[in-house]
Amino acid sequence: MLIALWIVNALLALAMLGGGVMKLLTPKAALAEKGMAWTEDFSAGAIKTIAALEVVGALGLILPLLTGILPLLTPLAGTGLAVIMIGATVVHLRRREPFIPALVLAVLAVASAVLGFVVVL
Repeated sequence: MLIALWIVNALLALAMLGGGVMKLLTPKAALAEKGMAWTEDFSAGAIKTIAALEVVGALGLILPLLTGILPLLTPLAGTGLAVIMIGATVVHLRRREPFIPALVLAVLAVASAVLGFVVVL
């Protein structure tokens, strides 16, 4: 179970860290130009907040498990990322945009949370 948790968390952390950092460093207008039309529905501050939560969540998937310090934070990070990605799926569905990538990340986040709780508890 621990190996499965590490695999799921590594994949999810890479995706969330990459997306989060990109959204943190890129202005709202540039994100919209790059095909992220959903940014039209959110303020620049909300987009940066979502991005920061993605980065913190990615770090939360790896660091507590790696260091052994408060490992309960790992499944909590997975739970938080699941909430974010379920929200992203809903936004994309409402806008009639492709939602499969967000849904896949949501499923990975749920798997991370479940595996994390099984391993940690």
